Amino acid sequence: MKPPRRTRNMVAEFASNLWDLLQGQVELPRRGPSAPSPAKAGSVRPLRRSRGSIPPAAPTPSVRGRGSRQQNRYDELVKTMKAEFGLRVVRWRSSTSGCAWQVFYQDGSIARLIESPYPRGPMSCAVFLHEVGHHAIGFKTYRPRCREEYHAWRWSFEKMLELDFNLTESVRRRRDEALHYAVAKAARRGLKRLPVELVPFLKPRSRDLDPLPALLEPPVNPVLAARIGKAGEMSGSGGGSAEDGLETIGESTRAAIGVERGGLA
Repeated sequence: MKPPRRTRNMVAEFASNLWDLLQGQVELPRRGPSAPSPAKAGSVRPLRRSRGSIPPAAPTPSVRGRGSRQQNRYDELVKTMKAEFGLRVVRWRSSTSGCAWQVFYQDGSIARLIESPYPRGPMSCAVFLHEVGHHAIGFKTYRPRCREEYHAWRWSFEKMLELDFNLTESVRRRRDEALHYAVAKAARRGLKRLPVELVPFLKPRSRDLDPLPALLEPPVNPVLAARIGKAGEMSGSGGGSAEDGLETIGESTRAAIGVERGGLA
């Protein structure tokens, strides 16, 4: 029985090609050193970021309700703080936590970086300003670390009061819990002497009690100090603490929690 004609043709073609190959009449296709492999032609290898390099800035997130008067104020706050302190936001977080750090270069330049939630309300606004506050007051200006956390919160509160942003009671309570955690953490690490500013946060505050006042000391912010002093004069108090004047301004003076790298999350 003879094989089918198609099979005979294929065998003949194969034999012919094999003979030409042996005689050197057919050249095998060669790939140049720059020719990509067909399997990898469409793949792109991601670049690795070297240690100490600066990640790109996070784009402004889309915010529901953008265009409202209050959200426009939050948007303007972000632009102002970034421009004033030369900040780069590495990532906008979805949680009410944050992180602040800086990178030094041999030419003397400094990159000031933060991660925080985008301001959408009192809590996220205070977290954002808390992280900005670390750069505003300066790293290692206050020691130990828990004292720096206190002054970053203080700066955040004063900025919100100066700009008339709402500070809720729940945000003040969160501040109290954050600083109590910072004190407890410092004690576990061997803190010998507690800074006087942190004495009110030595023990956890009961939920049955109101949170501590927004400011426990006269404000450092000159604009806010002048406003409180003027309010005290108009009320006829004639004296008292800055906190007395603060309570005269209004009850919408509360704030939030943020976490620096190595602290709360």
